[in-house]
Amino acid sequence: MNDRTNGEHAVPPEQPDPGHGAAGPRGPGCGSGTRGAGADAASGHDPVPPAAVAPRSPGPDGSPGIFDKNLLDRCISCGFCLPACPTYALTGEETSSPRGRITLMRALETGQLPPDDPTLAEESSFCLGCRACETVCPAGVEYGSLLEQWRDHQWSGRDRPWIARLLMLLVSRPALLRLQGLVRRHARGGPGGRAGRPAAEPAAEPAAAPDQPVSLMLGCVERGLYPKVSRAVRELCPEVAVPSGQGCCGALHAHNGDSVTGAAMARALGEKLPGTVLTTAGGCAAHLAHHLGRDRVRELSEYLGEAGYAPAGQVTVDGRRARATLQDSCHLRNGLGVSRPPRELIAAVADYVELPGADRCCGAAGTYAMLRPEDSRAVLDPKLDDIGRLDVDYVVTVNPGCLRQVQQGLRRRRSRARAIHLAEFLALAGRPGRPSDGLPGPGEG
Repeated sequence: MNDRTNGEHAVPPEQPDPGHGAAGPRGPGCGSGTRGAGADAASGHDPVPPAAVAPRSPGPDGSPGIFDKNLLDRCISCGFCLPACPTYALTGEETSSPRGRITLMRALETGQLPPDDPTLAEESSFCLGCRACETVCPAGVEYGSLLEQWRDHQWSGRDRPWIARLLMLLVSRPALLRLQGLVRRHARGGPGGRAGRPAAEPAAEPAAAPDQPVSLMLGCVERGLYPKVSRAVRELCPEVAVPSGQGCCGALHAHNGDSVTGAAMARALGEKLPGTVLTTAGGCAAHLAHHLGRDRVRELSEYLGEAGYAPAGQVTVDGRRARATLQDSCHLRNGLGVSRPPRELIAAVADYVELPGADRCCGAAGTYAMLRPEDSRAVLDPKLDDIGRLDVDYVVTVNPGCLRQVQQGLRRRRSRARAIHLAEFLALAGRPGRPSDGLPGPGEG
C-alpha cells in the first residue's frame, strides 16, 4: 500500500489488527479458501469456541441467576473502560459507563435494586452494545455477553420495545426473507453461477478452488435494503455459493432480549450453510462466530485478505483517484479484532484517508437508531463533522446498519460524500469505463 499519496494517509501502522496480523498463506485470487492462522490465534488469544446458551437458574446463594456470576465478578472496577464508552462521552455520568452499568447489574443480581427500577431499564436501553469497552479492559470482561443477559431480563415479553418485537417477528419468517430475494434480486446460486450482472475484470491470476465450501450468508437487512451487496460479492468471488432457504442469524434476537432464540437461530443457519460461512455484516459475523466457532466464520474483508485477493482497477471521481475512508463495524473490530483488512482493500483501489474515531460507534447499533433516534444522532454527529473535514468522496462501511446510519446522516447534511459497502466499492473499482454501473457516484447516494 502507499505510504502516503498526495498527502493522503496510508493505512495507519498504529491500527493493530489482532485478527489479521499474522494471516496464513496468501494464495492467488479471491477463492483460494486458504485458512491461515485464525484471527484469534494470530493475536495470541484462544479461538472463540462455539457458545452454548441456556436459561440461567437461581444460584445456590439465593441470587436470581440473571447473570453468569463468573462474568459479572470479572470486573475489577478500574475504570479503564470509561474513555472508550460513547454514552459516557455524551453524559459524563458514571451510570452511563460500562463500569457503572456493571454496578447496576450487580445491584440487580443481589437484590439491592428491584427489577423494575427505572435506572435499570434506562441504562440497559441507553447502552449501544458496541463493545468498545472490551478492547481496553485489563480483566477481559465480556461486556457484550453481560448486556445480552441484562436485556434477556429487562426486555422479556411485553417489556421488549414494540419495534424490536416487530422486527424479530419479521426476521423469524423464512418466507418473508425469501420474498425479499424475489423482489430485490439479491445474489443466488452455486459456485460459478451468475450473480445478476456480468463478472468483473479477472484478477491477475485465476482463483484457485476453495479447499472447503464457502457459503455466503444473506443478511436480513441487506436482503431487503442492499441486495447489490451480495451481488457484488458474487462478482468478486464467483466461487462462493449462495444456498437457498437461509434464515436469520439471530443477532437481532440476541441483542434485543432473547439470546436463547438468537443462539438457536445461529446454529440452525450454520446447518444450512456448508463449510465456511462468509458474511458481509460485522454484527452477524460476531454473533455467528460466537455460536458456530471462529474457524467457521469469515467477514468479507478478512476472507479476501486471507485469500490474497488483489483488487482490480481503481475507483475514480472526475478522472482522479477517489478519496475514501472507512467507518469500522463495532462488532467486527471489537468483537472479532478485524480492522486492518478493509483498510488495506480500500487503499488498494483509492486514496485512503483515516477517519478520526473510525473505531467509535456510528450510533446505528442494530435497533438503537430506531429505539433512541435522538441519542443515535448525538453519537453520529461528531463523526459527520469529521467526515466533512476530510472532504472524502466515499465513506466505506462493512455492516448494513452502519451503511444505513452513515448514508442517512450524509443525506441530512447534504454532503457530497457517499456511503457505500466495501463489496460494492471493490466491485466498482473493477468496472473500468463503467463507474456508475448501477451505483450512483458521490453526491448521488
